[in-house]
Amino acid sequence: MIAAATMALAAQAQAVITIVDRPAMTADGGYRAPLHGGYLKKLPVGQVQPKGWLLEMLTRQKNGLNGQLGTVSDWLDKNNNQWLSDTGNHGWEEVPYWLRGYSSLAYIMNDDALKNEAQVWFEGVLTHLKANGELGPSGTDGDPNTPDLWAKMPMLWALQTYYEATGDERVLTAMTNYFKWELTIPDDHFLKGLWQGKRGGDNEWSVVWLYNQTGDQSILPLIDKLHRCGVDWTMKDDLPNWHGVNVAQGFREPATYYIYNGDEKMLQAAYDNHNTMRKRYGQVPGGMYGADENARQGYFDPRQGAETCALVEQMASDEMMMGITGDPFWADHCENVAFNTLPAALMPDMRSLRYITSPNMAISDGRNYGGSIDNGLLGMLSMSPFSSRCCQHNHGMGWPYFTEHLVMATNDGGLCTALYSASETTTTVGGGKTVTLIEDTKYPFEEKVSLTVKTDGAVEFPLYLRIPAWAKNATVTAGGNTTNAEAGKYVKIKKTWNDGDEVTLTLPMAITTQVWAQNKGSVSVNYGPLTLSLKIDEQYKQRDPSDPDIVQGDSHWQAGVDKSKWPAYELFANSDWNYALCVNDGIPVDITVSQRAWPADNYPFTQQSVPLTFTAKGKKVPSWGFDGKGMTDILPTRFAGRSTTTETITLIPMGAARLRISAFPQADIVKSDPDCTE
Repeated sequence: MIAAATMALAAQAQAVITIVDRPAMTADGGYRAPLHGGYLKKLPVGQVQPKGWLLEMLTRQKNGLNGQLGTVSDWLDKNNNQWLSDTGNHGWEEVPYWLRGYSSLAYIMNDDALKNEAQVWFEGVLTHLKANGELGPSGTDGDPNTPDLWAKMPMLWALQTYYEATGDERVLTAMTNYFKWELTIPDDHFLKGLWQGKRGGDNEWSVVWLYNQTGDQSILPLIDKLHRCGVDWTMKDDLPNWHGVNVAQGFREPATYYIYNGDEKMLQAAYDNHNTMRKRYGQVPGGMYGADENARQGYFDPRQGAETCALVEQMASDEMMMGITGDPFWADHCENVAFNTLPAALMPDMRSLRYITSPNMAISDGRNYGGSIDNGLLGMLSMSPFSSRCCQHNHGMGWPYFTEHLVMATNDGGLCTALYSASETTTTVGGGKTVTLIEDTKYPFEEKVSLTVKTDGAVEFPLYLRIPAWAKNATVTAGGNTTNAEAGKYVKIKKTWNDGDEVTLTLPMAITTQVWAQNKGSVSVNYGPLTLSLKIDEQYKQRDPSDPDIVQGDSHWQAGVDKSKWPAYELFANSDWNYALCVNDGIPVDITVSQRAWPADNYPFTQQSVPLTFTAKGKKVPSWGFDGKGMTDILPTRFAGRSTTTETITLIPMGAARLRISAFPQADIVKSDPDCTE
C-alpha cells in the first residue's frame, strides 16, 4: 500500500510539458459574457512584488519626480484644485496623469505615506461627484455644449487601481453613474475636440473593466457609442492622427471594441495600426517611432524621437494587447521599449526626464530645435523636471504597470510569466488555492530565469512561460527533464505542484543585427532583448531648472520649492560619435562581449554600472555631424566618405546610453569588405 501510494504521488508530480501558441481559451473566456476574448488577466495591484533591479527602479521613482511631484508641481497644488473641490481654478490632465502611476506605485510598494497621499485625491474625486453622475472638473472642448472628457479617462484608470487595492465600492457606483451620464450626451457633442476623440479607447477599456466587476449590462451600449463617436482607428493603410502619443494609446482602440463585438477585423485593425506606424516612421531600434510631437512625411531618420508620454502609453497598450490577444509579440514589444528606450529618457535618480528621446542623439541640450523636430519649444531634448507638463506627470505609470503585468492569470486557473524580471507573486490558482511564484533572475542582463513555487500543500495548475521571439534555442527544465522551447510561443507546464518545486528557463542570447532599409541601410545590433548603442563620453552640464533659456512656459512650480534639489541637465558628447559599423555577413566584425560585476546599487542602466559591454570595429564618417540648428544630423548616405582607419569602438545596452548612436551607417556597403580594413 505504501509503495503504491508513493508511485501514485510520483506520477501525479510528473510534469506534462507542451508547446502552445496561446494560453488556453476556456468556454467562458477571459471576460464576463457577452464580451469576447481575453487570454491573460492582470492580477490585482500589489500581488506582483518587484525584486532586483526593478525594485530599485521603483524605489528611485518613489524618491524621485513621480513620488515627490505633489510637493513640486503647481498643477498638483491642493489649493483651489478642481479635483478636490466643487470650485477651484485649475485641474485638467495633470492630476490623473500623475495619480494613476503614483497610486500603482503606492500599492505595489505598500508605502503608507504614498497611499495616504493618493487617498486624499481619491476622496476628493469620490466626495465631489455631480448630481448628474459626472466626476471630476467640468469643462468643455471647443464648444460650450461639448464636455471635455479626456482628463477623466486617466482618472478612471487610477480609480480602477484604487478599487483593486481597497475594494472601495464607491468606485463602482461612481463609475456606473458616470458612464450612464456619458450615454446621455448627444453624439454630435460626444468625444469631439482636440484629444478626447483620439483617446476614447481609454474610456472603452474602463467600461469593459467595470462590466467585468458588476455585470451591469446597462453600460455596455457606451462601448458602441465610444467607438462610433471617436476617430476612426480602422482606416486602411492610414491613421486618423499622427500625433505620437495619440498613436501609442489610440492604435489599440479597435482591439478593445473587438472584446464587445467579436469582429476579428477589429482585432486585425489594431495590428495594422501598429504596423502602419512602424512601416512609415518606426524603421529604427528601440520599439518606437519618429514622431517628436507629430510624425511628418520625410522625417523618419533615427534622430527623430518619441515623447516620454508615448513610451509609457505604448508599454501600457502592449500590456493590454497581450492580455486581449495572448500574442507573445506584444510582450516582446513591451520589453523592447522598456529595456532600450524608457531608461534612457530618465536621469538615473529619476528626478528629471527628457521630453523627446531618439535612437540617435549625440546632443541633449535645451535649445529650440523646431524644424529638425516637430516641436519649436525650448527644452525638448534636455533632462529637466519640467521638460513638459504632460510627460512630467504621465511618466510614472511606465514601471509600475510593467510590474503589474510580469505575471498574469490564465483562463484555465493557471499563471503566465508574461514579462520577465525578478519578482514574487502571491495569488490564487485553480480552485482558490494560494501560491507564491518566486522569479529569480537578472534578465535582461542574463540568460537564466529560475522559478520556484511555494505552497502549503499540493496544488494542480498550469504554468505558462512566454518564449521571446529572439530566443531561438530556449530550454525549460522542470522535474529534472529539459525540453526544447520554440521562439515566439509558450511552454505550458501542467502538473501537481509541491512546495519548493523549481523550473529553470534558459534564454541563450546571441548577437544579431537588423538592417533598416528605409533608413539608408543602417544597422542596429542586438544581444537577446537588448539593443546596443555606441558608448559616448557623456558630459553633464547642470542647469537651473527654471532657466527661461531651456524651459518652456507651461512649467509651473509650487511656491517655496527648493529648486536646487531638482536640477536640469544638458548632455554633450565629449568623444567622437560619428562612426559607421563594420559588418560582415550580417554580423559586426570582431565583436566581443564582456560580463562585468553586477552593480552594487542594483541599477544597471548607466554607462558606469551596466553589466554588459561589447567591442566592435568602426570607421568614422567625417561629414556626419550636427545640422544647421546644432542637432544630431540625419544618417549619411552610403556615398559619404568613410575613414580609411578602422577603430575599436565600445557598445553598451541602449537603455544605459543617454547619448547614443543605435542605428549605425554601415562602414562599407558598396563593395565587399570582409574585414573592414584597407
